[in-house]
Amino acid sequence: MIERFDWSDKASRGAALARPSRRDGGTLAAAVHAIVGDIRARGWEALVEQALRIDGAAPQHLAVAPEAQKARRILPKEAQDAITLAIRNIDYFHRQTLPRDVEVTNMPGVSVAKQWRPLTSVGLYVPGGVAPLFSTLLMLAIPARVAGVETLTVVTPPRPDGGLDPAIALAAELSGIESIWTVGGAQAIAALAFGVGEIAPVDRICGPGNAWVGAAKALIASLPGGPGIDLPAGPSELMVIADDSSDPATVAADLLGQSEHDADAQVLLISPSQATIDAIEQALGEQALGEQAACLRAIRCATLDEATTIANAYAPEHLSLATDDADRLVPLIRNAGAIFAGHHAAETFGDYLVGSSHVLPTGGAARFTGGVSTMTFMKAITVQRVSAAAASAIAAPAAALARLEGLEAHACAAECRA
Repeated sequence: MIERFDWSDKASRGAALARPSRRDGGTLAAAVHAIVGDIRARGWEALVEQALRIDGAAPQHLAVAPEAQKARRILPKEAQDAITLAIRNIDYFHRQTLPRDVEVTNMPGVSVAKQWRPLTSVGLYVPGGVAPLFSTLLMLAIPARVAGVETLTVVTPPRPDGGLDPAIALAAELSGIESIWTVGGAQAIAALAFGVGEIAPVDRICGPGNAWVGAAKALIASLPGGPGIDLPAGPSELMVIADDSSDPATVAADLLGQSEHDADAQVLLISPSQATIDAIEQALGEQALGEQAACLRAIRCATLDEATTIANAYAPEHLSLATDDADRLVPLIRNAGAIFAGHHAAETFGDYLVGSSHVLPTGGAARFTGGVSTMTFMKAITVQRVSAAAASAIAAPAAALARLEGLEAHACAAECRA
């Protein structure tokens, strides 16, 4: 059930940490390029045609309030209470972690400030399909609202029977979203990027999706004048570091929970204990609910410290430290989207209601970026102030530096302030 590796075998390390490659990558990229180019060229007409072809329905602009009213009649009270709890925790966390303006005086009369501004407009992509991810809407809309984004345009794939998924409708209303466009895939990303019909172009597009969505986001972000995107997107990932203090049944439950995302989900177990790996594999067999198509791997290492080296090399989206030694290991982790420290910190809690966003970097992108936060929906501007006396004092050094680069006009612009 688990593909096993030993980290001492250096020749197999690449296979142990390999991520899936899209066999149809070239074909998919070409198809996405065609969809995006068509919508960019022909606008609303092309969007409708592509949506009918791919989604099986034309885009609709649905008011959230009536759908949310129906959701309150359908959803169990415990589910509604759970959504309310999640919103409270997500909102509180992001308000407490808002970036603060800073002003620094470098020398008498010279100050430099960093001031944060919200983006004007953001497009939020909420995955639909078999399992509409209302939680993703919460994890995007709430930090965007806290950041102060003026306009949020939400898109999600249409349902076969029309309308909105009840949980998405309720989550949207409670997050301050008044309307949602039912359109998905690359065509939705193109609509947000260029603006078509009543869909206005946005400054940044955020939210995970399938390979088509990921390819479309990468394409539009590469275009001159195109919007920004939040993160590189790929199959979801969980790495668990476990030892003899771990409960095999709990670790197995976490691994199986991650594996149900999709066939390309990456699920890795790292342990210095062969007995622990064996016990977790047995628990996996006892708990498995049918065929698990995702990639499950176990890597035997020498020590927990070596396990953190492996984690940093892989840079997982989710990293669970299922060990009594979690607090000691946390500072050793440089590359991870989110760390779940200790036996009781489940990835499931982070997915829904602990407070930080579950939209996290995949595919090794945790080496250079973190997950969605209020800063995703803001930008920093520097403000420089120089007094007359300070300008006189720094004019000559600035001119000297400019002349080192052969920029005489720069030098003159400094000296005229002396």
